[in-house]
Parts: sequence; structure tokens; C-alpha cells
Amino acid sequence: MANFEFKNLYLVNPCNLDDEAYARSMHAYEILDNAKIFKNFNKAIADLDFLIATSAIESKNDKRHLRNAVSIENFTENIFKVKGKIGLVFGREDYGLLNEEISQCDMLLKIPTSQNYLSLNLSHATTIILFYLYLNSKTEEKEKRIIEKTEKDKLFGFFSDLLDEINYPEHKKEKTKIMFKRMIGRAIPSKWEYHTFMGVLSKSLEKIKNK
Repeated sequence: MANFEFKNLYLVNPCNLDDEAYARSMHAYEILDNAKIFKNFNKAIADLDFLIATSAIESKNDKRHLRNAVSIENFTENIFKVKGKIGLVFGREDYGLLNEEISQCDMLLKIPTSQNYLSLNLSHATTIILFYLYLNSKTEEKEKRIIEKTEKDKLFGFFSDLLDEINYPEHKKEKTKIMFKRMIGRAIPSKWEYHTFMGVLSKSLEKIKNK
């Protein structure tokens, strides 16, 4: 993190940050000093506007939306358009992130690796992603255009209400909601696009309810 100018470390139920941890941190001990520690994942992400999950396991099937990953090139090219607090979510060293944790993220990122050996050591995966981000952060300033967390929650709430109102098949709802979240995550909509789309959803819901 210090190598690539990242400072804000959030930890969920970590091991003790003891003398060994500080020894391994070398001259980056301030990151450990200022690390925020949380008891669970939901509390850790509560103040973040846009979340990127990381995983070695992706789906090649468009119908399996939970693990449809974007490329690291696409991610680092577009993520600087995002306005707000961005969280890179790394899982456990042994088995990574749980599906329910990934489902709360806007985007899934995978580093391309050999099919014969997919998984990277956690520290190596972190280094590669932060390196790519560092390189792209030095390019010209990009227009910021993302909606904030409260607005996203409202958008996803409207979409969920719309599925209810049209009697969308119950067994398909959860996958469709995740698909919609992934679409919005990849699109990185502007405020204008958000308000226009919200207007369409609002009018649609109003018309359906008044039938």
C-alpha cells in the first residue's frame, strides 16, 4: 500500500497486529497504526460508495451474474471516473470472499492467470492491482461521474419494487437483482443518467400501481 500511495486499510476480524506485523510492515507502520478494524463485513463497507470484489473464481456464463468479472485493464481505465469512497475488497488467504460478500459489491475483478494455477497469494494480488491503479492515477484527471451509495440504494430499491409489481418470477429475482447491480457497476452512470433513469422507473412504478 505504501509503495503505491494507498493509506486507508480496513480489516474485518484480523489477527492481532503484534510486533511481528509491525516488523513485516517495515517503514509503513503508520498504515497499521491508522487501520480501521471492524467486527463484520457489513460494518466495514457501511461508509463506502463503490465496492470492487476480487476473486480468482469467475464465471464464463453470462447468466451467472455474481461472478462475471471485468478485466484489470477495463477496471483501472474506468475506476477513476468514480466519485466517492471506493473500496477494494480482498478475501481470506485460504478461501477468499463468500458469495454473500461478493453480492454486495458493484463489480468483480479478476487478475488473469494460468488456467493450470488460478489463485494468487493475497499479498501478490493486492500488489498487482494497486500497481495498475497507481499507473493509471498518474494520467490526466477524468470526469467524476458516479452516483453515491444512498442514491444507488434507492435505484436498486426501485428496481426491486418494479420486479415485485410486474410479478417477476420469484426464483429469478435474486439473480436479476445481481445482474442489474453488475450492469450499473460497469456503466458507472453520471448524476444526469441516474436521475433520468430514476424518473423512468418512478413513472413506470406509478403507472403500474395505478392500474
